[in-house]
Amino acid sequence: MKKKIVLAFSGGLDTSYCALYLAQGLGYEVHTLTVNTGGFNQAETAAIEKRALSLGVASHKTVDETHTYYEKVIRFLVYGNVLKNGTYPLSVSAERMSQALAAAHYANQLKADAVAHGSTGAGNDQVRFDMVIQILAPGLPIITPIRDQRLSREEEIAYLHAHGIAFNAEKAKYSINKGIWGTSVGGKETLQSMGMLPEEAWPTPVTKTQPEEARLQFEKGELVGVNGKKADHPVNAIHALQSIAGPFGIGRDVHVGDTIIGIKGRVGFEAAAPLLIIKAHHALEKHVLTKWQLSWKDQLAQFYGNWLHEGQYLDPIMRDLEAFLTSTQQHVTGEVSVTLHPHRFVINGIESTYDLMSAKFGKYGEMNLGWTGDDVKGFTKIFGNQVAIYHQIKNEQPA
Repeated sequence: MKKKIVLAFSGGLDTSYCALYLAQGLGYEVHTLTVNTGGFNQAETAAIEKRALSLGVASHKTVDETHTYYEKVIRFLVYGNVLKNGTYPLSVSAERMSQALAAAHYANQLKADAVAHGSTGAGNDQVRFDMVIQILAPGLPIITPIRDQRLSREEEIAYLHAHGIAFNAEKAKYSINKGIWGTSVGGKETLQSMGMLPEEAWPTPVTKTQPEEARLQFEKGELVGVNGKKADHPVNAIHALQSIAGPFGIGRDVHVGDTIIGIKGRVGFEAAAPLLIIKAHHALEKHVLTKWQLSWKDQLAQFYGNWLHEGQYLDPIMRDLEAFLTSTQQHVTGEVSVTLHPHRFVINGIESTYDLMSAKFGKYGEMNLGWTGDDVKGFTKIFGNQVAIYHQIKNEQPA
């Protein structure tokens, strides 16, 4: 009997090569698994299944992890306003955790003899997949044909063509990973330090040119509605916002960061809804949280994002940080007004019953209602007392 192997399958060039090579080259009974994290519609998942079966796999399964992905990962990225290096909303690195977890669980369920994925030897995904599988399916061999053979995209295409499998070489110029929390785009331009992706490389064309207001409704830190239309789940609110903002070309950028394996990397991405949500959420938080809540959130959320990026989702410290982040969101409720323009946006302001900038306590720079001028004089003298003592003692010492 052939040994069974589970292959995390996206339908792209790398995983198409893997499916064929594992069956034809290594003699495995291949069971492909596609994990939808909000990037595929029904027609697209059907097309992926058709491609898998055309490659001769024994079975194919699609699992929709979008809601689980949101509940277990995305909402904490929103709570923490997580942008890697102040730029990247962890579009791919976050969803890889959901995909790796699903692949490990499916391998255990099938009692597979091995697990495979299409990661190369030069990126972060190999570490993320390997680490999760090693933890959840200890001892199970991990087969990675692209990494192990150091294959170029041209070599993969040639192998598929040699086995009668058509693959569009022009389309394969760009590697695109799409999920609910953004789409990454990799190509020749991102392999060097200079150069921007061309217009045709971006999956969403810019079709909107006139300014448009969007009003984002938050309840306890979660996006629950857009423009007065409440969604039955935040996932649907994210989709609704993406459909409105994506055609403006908002959220396009190139992220430069440190990889887990110690080299620098560039990746293009478009993430209109994620970027708008994080920036609007942060604006609301600045009105309703205290300065020390904001300060500690920034520090702990940065660690949370970095540790997630490096594949350490299963570390128990992540659950501790999630509990803290959840606690901070009790009063993060209100509406944020944003004006959308081509390639940019402007946050106009917020409305919230928890707004600490309430006029009944005073107006910054004009008047206050909570203290007198004499109160400030006394406070200032006490507040600066220790530093005043330091400088007085220092000045009394001989030069």
